Amino acid sequence: MNAQITALYTALTAFLFIVLSYKATMQRRRSKIGLGVGEDEMLERAVRVQANLAEYAPIALLLMLVYELNSGAVWLLHVAGTVWVIARVLHAQGLGSTRGTSFGRFYGVLGTWGVILIMAVANIGHLL
Repeated sequence: MNAQITALYTALTAFLFIVLSYKATMQRRRSKIGLGVGEDEMLERAVRVQANLAEYAPIALLLMLVYELNSGAVWLLHVAGTVWVIARVLHAQGLGSTRGTSFGRFYGVLGTWGVILIMAVANIGHLL
């Protein structure tokens, strides 16, 4: 058994995480804040964008992995993976650019929650 599909979307997520980590690190250096975020709103946003991905990625990718290892539908994995990556890029762009609501933040969260919900239901449905 292999998990080539999940491996693809995990790798894409890893690339995004590196980009977000770099942005947070560069903002931290510009602000000269080694720990925490101080009063720097841009640093706070950069750190939250990175952390938000770190918070959601494990459950979404784990659900995809388990579904794939249990011989789930290839098309559903690709749809979920594509929506996942697009949603996370939208969220990062939206939250990273404004403190309030935005198109990217709204649809990024919606897509993220949708992937997690659909993959959870698909895993349960696959067991029945």
